[in-house]
Amino acid sequence: MFSVRRRAAARLAAATLVTGLVASASIATAGTAFADGGATAKLGGLTNEAGRITITEKDGDTFTETGGLFTMRVDGGGNLFTYCIDLYTLAKTEYRYKEVGWDQSSLHNNPNAGKILWILENGYPEQKLADLNSKIGAQLTKGDAAAGTQAAIWTLSDGVEATPVDKDAKKLTDYLLEKAVKLEEPTASLSLSPSSVNGKSGEKLGPITVSSSKKDGAAISLAPGAPAGVKVVDDKGAPVTTAGDGSKLFLDVPAGTADGTAEVTASITTEVPLGRAFVSVDGPSQTLILAGSSASTVTAKAGAAWAKTGAIPAVTVAKDCAKGALEIIASNKGDEPWTFDLKGTSHTVAAGETKTISLPVGEDEAYDFTITGPNGFSENFKGVLDCKTAPSPEPSTSTPGTPSESPSTGTPAPSASTDASTGSTGTTGGDLAETGSSNATPMIAGIAVALVVLGGGAVFFLRRKKTAGH
Repeated sequence: MFSVRRRAAARLAAATLVTGLVASASIATAGTAFADGGATAKLGGLTNEAGRITITEKDGDTFTETGGLFTMRVDGGGNLFTYCIDLYTLAKTEYRYKEVGWDQSSLHNNPNAGKILWILENGYPEQKLADLNSKIGAQLTKGDAAAGTQAAIWTLSDGVEATPVDKDAKKLTDYLLEKAVKLEEPTASLSLSPSSVNGKSGEKLGPITVSSSKKDGAAISLAPGAPAGVKVVDDKGAPVTTAGDGSKLFLDVPAGTADGTAEVTASITTEVPLGRAFVSVDGPSQTLILAGSSASTVTAKAGAAWAKTGAIPAVTVAKDCAKGALEIIASNKGDEPWTFDLKGTSHTVAAGETKTISLPVGEDEAYDFTITGPNGFSENFKGVLDCKTAPSPEPSTSTPGTPSESPSTGTPAPSASTDASTGSTGTTGGDLAETGSSNATPMIAGIAVALVVLGGGAVFFLRRKKTAGH
């Protein structure tokens, strides 16, 4: 939502563009373990398929946003198109995002999450523009349809009354909200669970379960550097190079193999399921929800550690949004205790023990820590705990007419000069897979905002007008 905020008695807030360095960090490097796999992507910006939306807050305050489709560039290839489900949080381009389940996002306690999925399935761009116009008796443009869909989503994700300025777009919003029913959460595009296994050499380590929205075709391999003789096998010991949803993988470590570690990688080209949530791992940024996907490269990884004697560690980490914490599960399948440091505190896992540690993390707080063990064991965990939609900003005491900084989601509205009829995705490359728009591939235009990039990243925001006495 590249926005301009205003109150009824206030002039439009001035737009401010700030460029800055954004740390670039890999979230899928060797040795990094997540409780879930899935797509990772960089936020590009807002497409020109957007429109003006009036937001009415619970206190009666009103302002306008430009809401519509965002574009994201998938690591490894592919494009995603998303809507916002976090109205008051800054949008930061070039931040990396990770696909997560609803329980690890602001949807974790939203009773309307299933209705938002229905809106995505029955709104734009999943449904053809002609079909939407026929259903509601309107003459929607693509910008109107995107604004109407975003407004319906904001109403349920942020608890506001979101009303498109365009009357036909409003018809679509009203239709989507009236008809919406709860649907079940979509499955991950690809994941390996658990993300870390352990055992003694001479054994099969596992199982590691493959979960995928695509029933087969995930390529399975060992990351470079695995010791000779170590291989990925099925439950009968047969080597595995491809696996489908529900497959069980094991790491066959021959007896006599030197103590060490390895990493299993699964990779697939697929369309990420509609309705998957995306949260930033580089710092606080808007939470997004998937509205469309090209054929995209998705990966998942699982680490393995083994030894003949001594401690044999494994660690998985998952966000626990219900507790506002990270759940760290540390296990030791060796015959000696394993002691490790976590954020300045020592923890000991006895031989044969599995210990769960809850690490409190503040909302929107970034975390980055490494857990180490014997034989080169090292797992890094990096991300941001983003479990809530941001609340409406409080009024400031600014002098009337002087903009005050706000956590408004805004960035500049898309330029009208971008040609939506071309179907170009600008600098992101590639085409959106057919999601129901009027052509075989949706005519979703590229980023129309001229991004000023310094050091590989830019941060966009606008200021909210809240004058003294209002």
